[in-house]
Amino acid sequence: MMKKILLISTLFTISIPCIQSQSHRKEIKNYRQTQKEELLTEEHSPFYKKEEDIKHMSFYRPKKKYSVECDFQRTPKAESFDMATYSGKTKKFVKYGVLSFNLNGEDLQLAVYQNLMLQKMEKYKDYLFIPFKDLTNGEATYGGGRYFDIKIGDIKNDKLILDFNKCYNPYCAYSDGYNCPIPPSENHLNVAVKAGVKKFGIKH
Repeated sequence: MMKKILLISTLFTISIPCIQSQSHRKEIKNYRQTQKEELLTEEHSPFYKKEEDIKHMSFYRPKKKYSVECDFQRTPKAESFDMATYSGKTKKFVKYGVLSFNLNGEDLQLAVYQNLMLQKMEKYKDYLFIPFKDLTNGEATYGGGRYFDIKIGDIKNDKLILDFNKCYNPYCAYSDGYNCPIPPSENHLNVAVKAGVKKFGIKH
């Protein structure tokens, strides 16, 4: 009887991570499908009504280890600055805070920014922006870096779950003619983030 209880307990313990992993993969699959649908229907998107082109988008296989818990520190006294874009224009941002986390055994940080123009718009006033580069850029992923959009409300008790499986490419990865921010040097990670969207399969 004791052996049977121990066996059931062991199987139950093993099954929990498996169920969590399956649930995470399903979540990422649904997220990416929604992402594609938005790209196809957004009028200013490089994929607007281009279903054949969007088939060339590819992603890393979802991995739970790339979903990390971050400590958040606010930077309330930061001054606004002009963030450069790949078109040569600039956009006005302010550093909202800093995320600290551990990824693949490395202690890392990413700055979180707020777009001052969007801050004035009711719909986007709580939006935050995290552009970053890593060692996969130019090889497996877009050379110009990748992005996250989060909301102020996503940060709870100075904690945030940042899931690199959900990072996305700027429009510049797919087409010319866009003002895509260049990730500041403080957001260049000296690790390979093998998660999220990959390099586009068609040259432009």
